[in-house]
Amino acid sequence: MRRRNVELMNRIIEFAEQYYLENSSSPSVRTIADRFRIGVSTAYRYLLEMDERGLITYDGKRISNDRIEKLNSNSGVIRAAVVGSIACGIPNLAEENVEEYVSLPRSMFGDGEFFILRANGESMIDAGIETGDLVVIRKQACAEDGQIVVALVEDEATLKRLYRDKGKVRLHPENRAMDDIIVDDCIIQGVAVKVIKDLL
Repeated sequence: MRRRNVELMNRIIEFAEQYYLENSSSPSVRTIADRFRIGVSTAYRYLLEMDERGLITYDGKRISNDRIEKLNSNSGVIRAAVVGSIACGIPNLAEENVEEYVSLPRSMFGDGEFFILRANGESMIDAGIETGDLVVIRKQACAEDGQIVVALVEDEATLKRLYRDKGKVRLHPENRAMDDIIVDDCIIQGVAVKVIKDLL
């Protein structure tokens, strides 16, 4: 990679910090490119190199550093990524594409890392979760019996109520017409903490 302009890197950081202060979100690569009159691919390469150097953290969508994280922690809101759909029926291939970021009130959710999945299917309808609803997930690797979890089974994610029975994991759908999923083990990706209803 060609050596990048350090001064421009510092200006991009200052711009990203100010943009976050005003918009509570990171500027897009195109916004940065337009601001500094450089190509989109050039702006993207700058962000990647700045991440490699430890000047920022960049996940392809969000730019962050200590100052931005401090602004975020003092803002009273939590930024949660909407990362695609989750099966409430037959397990669906896990998706990691960030659709957008949503601000959640810290007073309601507390501290922690959160993401949001769009429900798809009918297996959780008795728990009030229907297709199109947004399910707020607290990211964590463990859960207690009876909690609704995002469970990863052989690279497929599903939203179910978790129980452990005789050395097995039982993923229980909240739909009387559907059977439990019994597996030897699964990876817990998070616990559901709130459902935002699709009112359309």
